[in-house]
Amino acid sequence: QVQLVESGGGLVQTGGSLRLSCAASGRTFSSYAMGWFRQAPGKERGFVAVISGRGSSTYYADSVKGRFTISRDNAKNTLYLQMNNLKPEDTAVYYCAATPGYLIAPKDSARMYDYWGQGTQVTVSS
Repeated sequence: QVQLVESGGGLVQTGGSLRLSCAASGRTFSSYAMGWFRQAPGKERGFVAVISGRGSSTYYADSVKGRFTISRDNAKNTLYLQMNNLKPEDTAVYYCAATPGYLIAPKDSARMYDYWGQGTQVTVSS
């Protein structure tokens, strides 16, 4: 029902910025809460941020709070993750994910999401 494609990853120096995008195909994009997750080598997939269907509520992992901003443009069926002041520990494959229903609490577990993109690599040097 929903297909997701991430883009915007790449190689950046410590302290730099990147903006990731997630393009969604589907007729009811605004009815899905959307999340960003990441997976570094040797680690489990971890929560980064989530945003409610209309963009009114957001939650962030402590490790990215103040540096990353999640947003969405429902008219364009697109989810974004603005990443500033990047650190080497941010190096990972970043995934966007979708889950239907209301966001009344942080959906910080990968098991809560029904649809996933294939990921985009973010590498922070030094």
